[in-house]
Amino acid sequence: MSFSKADMADLKWSLGAFVLSIALSAALIMLSSEYIVQTRKELQTAQKQLVDARENLAAAQSDKENMATYALEYNTLLARRIIGNEQRLDWLEGLEKLRQQGLVLDFKYTIAPQQGYAPAPPVTAGNFVLNRSPMTLQIEMKHEEQLLHLLEAIRTKMSGWFMLDGCTISRTGSGIGPGVLKTDCSGGWFTMKNRNAP
Repeated sequence: MSFSKADMADLKWSLGAFVLSIALSAALIMLSSEYIVQTRKELQTAQKQLVDARENLAAAQSDKENMATYALEYNTLLARRIIGNEQRLDWLEGLEKLRQQGLVLDFKYTIAPQQGYAPAPPVTAGNFVLNRSPMTLQIEMKHEEQLLHLLEAIRTKMSGWFMLDGCTISRTGSGIGPGVLKTDCSGGWFTMKNRNAP
């Protein structure tokens, strides 16, 4: 097969069109490759956002369950006036009511000013600050069971959270007859206050 000059002119346009189509195909392939790479990146980003959204949804559902679980406890603490300001007046009135009930022969008490409390080992209290108002009790009683009744009454009949540190008991009298038990107890009234509360 031989080519003439006239054939070369016709071939020139065909070869030009062929080269142009190869160049366009190469450009399309490169653009397609870049588009695929970009699409894969967007897919990975979308998948990460989906995973993050699922984790956030799971955390929100867990928080909702926790709120329902702890709402009853929180409301109980509010009702007992443990969350909020120091309830010194309530404690004084409550102790006077217990004195009138005659659970023991007599008792005296002192409630010291409130101070910050840091338990050992440390406890995470979230957004709350734990405070303690130290209290001492000097009790006169006939027998040890009266002490238990008084401490139980403080726990159940008074608003607040009293924690006993300890007691020492000594007997007074001449040894003839039962005598009187003198007891010195120490403990404290605890309150929790939200750090953001006024």
